[in-house]
Amino acid sequence: MDNAARFPDVMLLAAGLGARLRPITDTLPKPLVPVAGTPLIERVMANARAEGARRFVANAHYRADQVLAHFGGLLKVNREEALLDTGGGVKAALPMLHSDPFLVMNTDAFWPEGSDAPLARMQARYEDEADIVLLCAQPARASGFARSHDFCLDPMGTVTRDYGAPVIYAGVALMGRGLFADTPDGAFSLNLLFEAALERESLKGVVLDAPWYHVGDAEGLAAAERALT
Repeated sequence: MDNAARFPDVMLLAAGLGARLRPITDTLPKPLVPVAGTPLIERVMANARAEGARRFVANAHYRADQVLAHFGGLLKVNREEALLDTGGGVKAALPMLHSDPFLVMNTDAFWPEGSDAPLARMQARYEDEADIVLLCAQPARASGFARSHDFCLDPMGTVTRDYGAPVIYAGVALMGRGLFADTPDGAFSLNLLFEAALERESLKGVVLDAPWYHVGDAEGLAAAERALT
């Protein structure tokens, strides 16, 4: 079996409005905002391709036609007539995904290409269909993130609320489609599934061994470009 057949499908979250990146996003969808000359979504896809990803699906809402045109029809895109948030967007695109589990990747955060290969470690941590494996960034190596941290990671690699090393959710999750069986129709956040996994102690974490750039606003964009150039 070749690596493309083994590697999980990648769901790219690309539907957001990018309001905090205005005026750039007045005419450009957030995933296509260039960082040091390369669109955000291309940097995220490069991180996944470097480890063997070949099948990508994206959701799109704001300026969806531009996302479609950028890839010339070579990327599967699920268009959202109304914003479905992160969880609803993934659920709506499930028929387009073939692997189980699959990766969900935000399109506004990335690490320098070739600096680490964390997705293989995430797959190694996935042991049960109830598991969710999060990529976690170390706060000291994170750029463009306002809060001190999102979670803690205990010595066994389990995500907790307050025990272990503080970490930031780095915008990549490995999860199975069965987790969406009892989720709401319409818009909802992936945080709903993360919180449920926390309660059953099946939320796991893998630490990124590289700098991490979050491009959520103009300051985050400027910081990433300074670091990369």
